[in-house]
Amino acid sequence: MSGVEMAGSELRERVRDFVDRRVIPVEAAVEDAVAAPDQVYPEVLMGLREEVREAGLWNLFLDPRYGGTVTQSEYAPLCMEMGRSPAAPYAFNCAAPDTGNAEILSAWSTDAQRAELLEPLLEGRIRSAFSMTEPDIAGSDPTTMKTRAVRDGDGWVINGRKWFTTGAEGAAFVIVMAVTDPDGPRHRRCTLFVVPAGTPGLNITRSIPVLGHDGFPGHAEVRYEDVRVDDSARLGELGGAFAIAQERLRPGRLHHCMRGIGFAERALELLVARARERELRGRTLAEYDSVGELIAACRVEIEGARLLTLEAVARLEAAPTGADRSISIAKIAVPEMCQKVVDRAIQVHGGLGVSGDSPLTSLAREARTLRLVDGADAVHRSVVARAELKASAAAA
Repeated sequence: MSGVEMAGSELRERVRDFVDRRVIPVEAAVEDAVAAPDQVYPEVLMGLREEVREAGLWNLFLDPRYGGTVTQSEYAPLCMEMGRSPAAPYAFNCAAPDTGNAEILSAWSTDAQRAELLEPLLEGRIRSAFSMTEPDIAGSDPTTMKTRAVRDGDGWVINGRKWFTTGAEGAAFVIVMAVTDPDGPRHRRCTLFVVPAGTPGLNITRSIPVLGHDGFPGHAEVRYEDVRVDDSARLGELGGAFAIAQERLRPGRLHHCMRGIGFAERALELLVARARERELRGRTLAEYDSVGELIAACRVEIEGARLLTLEAVARLEAAPTGADRSISIAKIAVPEMCQKVVDRAIQVHGGLGVSGDSPLTSLAREARTLRLVDGADAVHRSVVARAELKASAAAA
């Protein structure tokens, strides 16, 4: 094992140890907490975050291109460990949408925006939100967006309705995608703007429950009603939102896959522990062949999904624009695997598995949602299919 590999292995063990010792025991309290208007994070997280900072495990998601210390391939096993608890990414300052927003700001912000937004975001003093999805259009096709930003003197006036703006409640600012050139080319119609919290007309109308849960960090419906911002609020060039969003989404999709592998591992751990402890007719569940088959199926599928994810990460690092097919393959395979593994774990737990007394209900919610975030299954299947057809046509 090389020195780099040893360092990476040690770092992974440190992350895993912290998740097991400090995060998992309080994850239920984190899930139940709702962000108060005057709090950046629930109180139960604040002490954990300070411990993470002191341990040198802070902001591990940040790529060296943006001033970080680990590459995406080095981050992958760390993110998988964080994925074992829904609360862990928040403890490590590695939770979406802050990670993607930090990458956008690192690459496309002005010096003033970096000082005002990026630095406090990386220091963990503020949270952020990303506002793209709209209720009146297909969320997987942002080119049909209706939210408008219209020139008004030296600034812009934004009007529209968004939803699933994750973390909007309590965020210091929102990055919003809006149409600035409705007659422009399909992928050059939209621009990104930063809207600070408290801007007149920025109205959070409700928190949208996801499979019955509406706690921290929350997914908000937001209305932009004559929201006025200066041109200095713009991120990147006019019409550049789609390209920026794609660059943000490529690693973002893989981060979701990494975390998914982590919570599938957690579900399998719970399944195995239950099988070893629970008795039925004088035998533990682990002694039944049918349960052993479930355990084996989980391990095989997790390892397959892990390899697909690591392959996509390697391709992303080699050539980002050439990695879309591999990223889509991972984004299809990992959520499907997660749902199967969590479902098997619930089945072995019986009634406990669907109760609030088990973390499996939270993992099940994460697994089902994973098939939609950053592109639904069908969208990624179409990406893979187009790539196969194009390759076949080229060969012919």
